[in-house]
Amino acid sequence: MKEIPLNTIGYASLIVQEHHLASQLKDSSLAPVFSTPMLVAVMENAALNAIKPFFDEGETALGTSIELKHLAATPLGFKVEATALVTSVNGRKITFTITAFDGIDQIGEATHERTLIKTQSFMDKLSKKAQLNT
Repeated sequence: MKEIPLNTIGYASLIVQEHHLASQLKDSSLAPVFSTPMLVAVMENAALNAIKPFFDEGETALGTSIELKHLAATPLGFKVEATALVTSVNGRKITFTITAFDGIDQIGEATHERTLIKTQSFMDKLSKKAQLNT
């Protein structure tokens, strides 16, 4: 991996569709608002987008931790935008501060960690684990 400078920024966005709503994704008794799992997804995508340019061939980074506050509800049709800022690089562990907005409110804030992996080595370990389940 190439050196990742502190304060590197990544972005991700999506338009809230029906399959992103808590009432569709989790339980019909919930309000028809942007779900927390989808907020996590857009935030993780922003973090990944920040560091992808620094990967060497055969590398990626998996999410290993997120501490999230879902601050405001977002209805169907709104655009959710997340911005991830690299705050720490410690060996293979990269830490981010992430914020998300829906055009009106800040809807989320998080601290997130991703760990750099060699894709082939990871897949080999995963394959061995899968074999234990047969």
